[in-house]
Amino acid sequence: MTSELEQLSVISQEKLYEQDFYLWILSTANHIRQGKFDAVDWENVLEELESLGRSDKRELRNRLIVLLEHLLKLAYWKSEKEANTRGWLLTITEQRRQIKVILKDSPSLKPFLQEIFAESYQDAVKNAAIASGLDIFPTESPFTQEDTLNPDWIPE
Repeated sequence: MTSELEQLSVISQEKLYEQDFYLWILSTANHIRQGKFDAVDWENVLEELESLGRSDKRELRNRLIVLLEHLLKLAYWKSEKEANTRGWLLTITEQRRQIKVILKDSPSLKPFLQEIFAESYQDAVKNAAIASGLDIFPTESPFTQEDTLNPDWIPE
C-alpha cells in the first residue's frame, strides 16, 4: 500500500511539474527536507539540475559576446566613438562584472570561457559589423582573454 501511495505521489509530482513549476519546486524542496525521497520526482529534478549548468554556460557565452562587441566598437568605430564612449564603457564594465560573478559562483566554468573565446569573438564581430554597417573588424581577436576580462584595461 505504501509503495502505491509513493508512486501516486511521484505521478502527482510529475503532473505538478507540468502544471505549476514554482509549486513543484517548493513541493520537491519540502519532500527532500523531510527525507521523503520516494516522493521526489527525480527525473525532472535531474533534468532541472542539468539545465542550470547549461544556463550558466549560455549566460557566460552571451555576456562574453556583448563584452567583446563593445570592446570592438570602442577600439574601431571611430566615427561614433565620441558620442558613444560612455555607453560602451558602461556596457563593458557591466559585462565584466557579471562574468566575474558567474566565474566566482562557478569557477569550474573558467576552462569553458577559454574554450569559447575565439567563437564568441567571431559572433561579436558579426554583431559589431551589423551595428556599425562597417567591415573594419579584425578576423582574429586583437584582445587577449586576460585583457578582455581585466576591469582596468580599455583598448586604445
